[in-house]
Order: sequence, then C-alpha cells, then structure tokens
Amino acid sequence: MKKSFKNLREFVSALETAGELVRISKEVDAELEISEITDRVSKMPGGGKALLFERVRHSKMPVLINAFGSYRRMAMAIGCGTIDEAAGKIRKLLEIQGVPKTFSGKARLLGQLVDLSKIPPKMVSSAACQEIVLKDGFKLSDLPILKCWPKDGGRFITFPLVCTKDPDTGARNMGVYRMHVYDDKTTGMHWQTQKDGAVHSEKMRRRGCRMEVAVVIGADPATAFSGVVPLPYGMDELLFSGFLRGEGVKLVRCKSVDIEVPAESEIVLEGFVDPGDLREEGPFGDHTGVYTPVEFFPVFHIQCVTMRKDPIYLTTLVGKPPMEDTYMGKAIEKTFLPILQKQIPEIVDMNFPIEGTFNNAVIISIDKNYPFQARKVAHAVWGLGQLSFTKVVVIVDKSVDVQDLAAVALAAFNNIDPKRDLFFVEGVVDTLNHASPQRDFGSKVGMDATAKWKEEGYARTWPEEIEMDVTTKKKVDGIWKELGIK
Repeated sequence: MKKSFKNLREFVSALETAGELVRISKEVDAELEISEITDRVSKMPGGGKALLFERVRHSKMPVLINAFGSYRRMAMAIGCGTIDEAAGKIRKLLEIQGVPKTFSGKARLLGQLVDLSKIPPKMVSSAACQEIVLKDGFKLSDLPILKCWPKDGGRFITFPLVCTKDPDTGARNMGVYRMHVYDDKTTGMHWQTQKDGAVHSEKMRRRGCRMEVAVVIGADPATAFSGVVPLPYGMDELLFSGFLRGEGVKLVRCKSVDIEVPAESEIVLEGFVDPGDLREEGPFGDHTGVYTPVEFFPVFHIQCVTMRKDPIYLTTLVGKPPMEDTYMGKAIEKTFLPILQKQIPEIVDMNFPIEGTFNNAVIISIDKNYPFQARKVAHAVWGLGQLSFTKVVVIVDKSVDVQDLAAVALAAFNNIDPKRDLFFVEGVVDTLNHASPQRDFGSKVGMDATAKWKEEGYARTWPEEIEMDVTTKKKVDGIWKELGIK
C-alpha cells in the first residue's frame, strides 16, 4: 500500500481500492441531508466508510466526508500501517541525542539526518490548485458547503486549513477553525482566543492593521491532519506533515496575498481578516454534542478563489461522539504520547475518553516513585499548550490500563478519599467549554487515584490487588479447552 499521498485524490483512490469508500450517486442536499447520512454512517461499528457524494444539489462539486473516520483510514492518511507505527517514528526521532562515538553509530545518525533533510516544504512556481483563478465572479454558494444541524446559524466550512503568518517572526501557522458563511464573499473566522491564528490576529489588531489569510479546502491527508494537531506555538504544521509523509510538501505563493499554500490543494480562498471587524457567529452544533452559542468573531473577506479544474470539496461533520473527529483525536493521542513522555517522563500511557470530547478529560497512568507525584503530573499537564484546557485529569498507577475504562473506574472509585485526593485549580479553559461561568476561564479538577503512601497521609497498610498465582494459571491453561466452557 502507498505510504504517502501527494494530494487528496490519490487518497480517495487508495480508499476505494482498500474498500474504505462508498460512492453515492443519488442527488442529495448539502443542507442537513448529507449530515444525517454521515451521522448514521459514523455511528456504525468502527466508524463506517468514507463517503463521496457525487451529486450535490445546487453544486457541481462532489463532497468527501468521513475520510478520516476509522482507525484504518486514519493510519492510511498519515502514511502508516497503524497509528502506533506513527508514534514509533516520533519516538525514534526524539531518541536522537548527541553525536555517537562509534563509526556505525555515526552512520545510523547520518541516515536519520538525511531523511530529515527531505521533509521541509519546497516552493514551486506553478500548481494544480491554481488551474482556475477567480478574482471576480466567484460565489461561495457555488461550493457544496454544509448546513450541518437544524439550529445552526447557517452553512459552515468545517474542515478549512486556515493559513496565517506571525507578524513579528513571519512564521507560518495552519489551523482548523470553522467558518460561518455570511454571504458569497464573507465568512466568520472562529479562531478561539488561545489558538495561533487568534494570536496573530491580536498582534495585527494592536498595530491597527488587517491580516492576510489563505484558506485551503482539501489538502493531501497528512497535511489536512497536521492542521488539526495541537503543535507548540511557532512549530510549522507543514514541516510536521513532511515528517509524516517522508517528503516535503510542495508550496505555491497565493495570487493575491503573501502566503504559501500546498500546491496540490483542491480549493484555496484568499483574502483578509480585519481584527476590528467583528460579527455574530453561530450557533453551531459542535463536537461537544451541544450548540455553541452566538458570539462575536472576526470576519474573513474573500478577494480571490483558486482551484483545480475538477475540485473535491473535503469536509467533516462534528456532533455527539463517536464521529470522524474521534479517530483524528485518537491518532493525536497516540502520536503525541512520546512527546509528552519526553516532557513528563513518569507518564506510562494516556487516554482521552471519547465522551470527554478531547479537551474535558484525560486519564494518565504513571510510574510512581515519590509522594504526591500524581499532583505534580496533573499540574504539569495544565501547564502544557492545549492540554492546559483539560477540565478533569485522572491519575492512576502504571498497573491500570488507561484504555480500559472499567479498570480505570474500579481504581478511581476504590482508591480515592474525596477530601484528600481531589484538588482544584482555576485557569484558562477551552472557548467551547459551555459549563464554565465565563468564556475562556473556569475551574479544573485533578484526581489522584494511585495507591497511597504513608508520606501522603495514609496511616494504614494499602491493600494488595487480587491476582491469581502464575502456577495455577498455567495449570488451568492446560485443561481449559477440555472444560468446553463458552
């Protein structure tokens, strides 16, 4: 199977060959009908299939949705046999420390560094995404943009790769921020307060300047995934995509703004955001399973649209989990575990439960070596990038499988003394956190569900877990089949 894809259509072809794609030739409406079909499919065991709607009412473009909505498709998207394989690649990269002393060690390191030299983005002068250039006469209503849920404020572009630059450093950023369509040439730009795009916008607001923006719809799958990944501020998502792909992403300069975009993209919207030009955005049925309310966000003004001659409109649907973003979130969980372990080495494993919608709760197992270590880990998590938004942090011992929620519940419900083991802090929370008393600020709770030591105020002897002895297990293994118990 092909390890990486230079564009979205190669990925579509691979999905079809692998039996992971369903083509739908019946005409459907982008208003609610595609959403209802997709929601039913994404709730199927394993996430269902990717869907390519070939005939969308009032549009000439096909719609691709649920493309990342299974563990298998997510692994294919990032060029690996499994998501664990991608995590292994990152772990090996992090293990490079210093210059080896032996010749063989230096040779291996040289091979790794040569591979790394292939991953930076590369500029090109012409591109497929600019086969058609529309500086006049374009209309967003020509795109099959979805109205996802009945009480949404309108149609929303839900999988845009929004490209901006830090005005101080010139560093690129590419993030996914939903876009509420207001009319044929303007949309909302829902970048939340702590996101890189919002940081760039705030810097431009202080200067009294508008900011150039490019929006990519339908990049190659590794690049599309990289836009979702919560990389540290200033780290180039296109460089991360190159790492996943094993080769650099080809970039082309936009026609009307000084921003580079992936040359193999399907559609590019070019324009600007005036940070002082705010408009009501929403409501929107979000991945938290509720409608986010109407709030004010900047307006994106489109000046130019470029595209392929026969573009595919890539989109996604969010709502009550499990949905497509479930599998993207789980891929992030797996691939970023090695990075988190580099910063907090006592971490053994972590699980963002699907029901926690990837920012409300995390379960972490640790190799506990000193008293109150669980508290240290929880506070470390609250100090790391987007992990700082996590409302509930549950810490268990390394013997607990964090992927087994029944095992976690057994440990948590049995091991905690609520007064001793629950601890609270206040700080930034996700903008989408509707439970907090005010936007972007609220409380968070840590739970120390590890076995307690005397130094932690536990005067009694902590009980041993029930476990059958190895000898008996082996004896029963030998007679188990003869018992015929099913």
